[in-house]
This record gives sequence, C-alpha cells and structure tokens, in this order.
Amino acid sequence: MSEGVAPPYLSRELDQPGKTRKGSTSSQRAGSRWGRRILTAFACLVYLYLFLPLINIIVFTFNDPAGRYNISWDGFTINNWLDPFKDKELTDAFIRSLEVAVLSISIALIMGSLVAIALARYRFTGSRGIEIFLVLPLTTPEIVLGASLYQLFLGRNVVFGFSTVVIAHVMFCVSFVALTVKARVRGFDWTLEDAAMDLGASPWRSFRKITFPLILPGIVAAALLSFALSLDDYIVTDFTKGEFTTFPIQVNNAFRVSFPPQVNVLATMVLIVSVLLLVLTSVRSEKGATR
Repeated sequence: MSEGVAPPYLSRELDQPGKTRKGSTSSQRAGSRWGRRILTAFACLVYLYLFLPLINIIVFTFNDPAGRYNISWDGFTINNWLDPFKDKELTDAFIRSLEVAVLSISIALIMGSLVAIALARYRFTGSRGIEIFLVLPLTTPEIVLGASLYQLFLGRNVVFGFSTVVIAHVMFCVSFVALTVKARVRGFDWTLEDAAMDLGASPWRSFRKITFPLILPGIVAAALLSFALSLDDYIVTDFTKGEFTTFPIQVNNAFRVSFPPQVNVLATMVLIVSVLLLVLTSVRSEKGATR
C-alpha cells in the first residue's frame, strides 16, 4: 500500500464521522435512562423501607380489632380516634412521657445551645476535649449509660422516679442539641454582632435580632430530635425509673396481655404534631431567607 493512501475501512469511517458519533450518543442516552430508572427504583425501595412502619401505624388506627391485639385487620372504624384516651393507664403514661420530654428538652436546649455557641465562637483550652465528651453519650450503648446512672443514683441513695428519668434524658439530649446547633452556627460571621453593637445595640439585642434568628432552625431541629429520643427511650429509662412508668414502658408491659389501638392513635398524634412543627419551621426559614 502506497504512502498517503488510507485503508478502505478507515476511509469509510472518515467519510461517515457523524454516524459513528450518533451511535455512541444513542448508547450513552440509553445507558443514562437505565441508570436513572435503577436509581429511582432503589430510592423508592429505600423510602418504602423507611416509611412502611409509619404507614402501618397510621392505617391500624382505623382498625376494629376482634381480640385484644391490634395486629391484624378486622374492619374499618373511626371509634379509636373518637376516644383516643380510652385506656387510662396508657394515657397517664403518655402524659408522664410528655412531661419528661418537655422538661428534658427545655433544659437540654439551654445547656446545649450555649455550649454549641461557645465552641463555635471561641477557642479555649479544653474545647477539643469538650467536643469529644459531647460525642460519648451518642456512641456509648444505652445499656452502659443506663447501668452507669443506676449505679450512680443507687450509690448516693437517690430516690428513683421522675427526677432521675429527667436527669438521664437531659444527659443524652444535651449532646444532640449541642452538635446540631454547632453544625448550624459553623461558619457564622460573628462580626455581624460586633457591627450591631458598634451601631448602639446591646449584646442581648444583637443576639436576639441577629444571631438567634439564624440559629433558630438548628434549635428547632435539635428540639424535635431530642423530643423523639426522649419520648421513645426505653433502656435508659428502665434503669432509672423506679416505680415511675413512661409510655414505652407501659406499652411494653401492656403488650404481654393486649395491644389496644389507642397505642397507634397516640403515636400517630405525636407524629402529626412533629410533622406540623417541621413544616412550620421550614416555611418560616424560607420566609426569613427571602427577606
């Protein structure tokens, strides 16, 4: 073959470059479509895995169980919602759990938020150690926390009950609050407060008008997370409750003899309130961002 003359197969490819690129582009688009379909199907399965238990709880609030256990569908009814506090022992335990959660969150929000702001704004000796200690309650097994608190209270002749449960819940809620709020204030421009004070605002006014609105979404998120953890906690509460009974403890005890639909109703009520708070917080944050 003489120099300067291309082989026949190469000549055909050079004569039809658009056809080659078109075939390659079509293959890429087909692969991309299949990739999106597989990813969408996988995402749907993950969401189904996450929300199926919640859907099951909500659906069975409308069940009319034939026996003592609300675990199989026996008929539709709204009577469970008309009298959600029918079971007095369950209702009393639910109210006690709400009291513990509200008090624990109130204390943990104050302590955790102040710790988060201090760690994010200042650098001082021991700050790194405090951050490590904040993570410990999150990484330590609950049975270890519960046993440690039990031994601590018992060794000092502390009467087990409402106060010991609140102390235990504050202990692990503070960590969640501090880490959540700290993530929110990370990167915050603290010179905005200094500028406000240079213009005549007091430290409290500059915090209330500038810092607090910016960290409020983090505080609300921490409060909701802590509320769910406190209301749901069983192991640590079981070690520190004494004769005091909370909602998870009562549900576990009642499940040995019955499982009334009021359990589903009360759980769904808490879920609805949590979702509404999340929506209101999100709407408020979006309105604040557009101002």
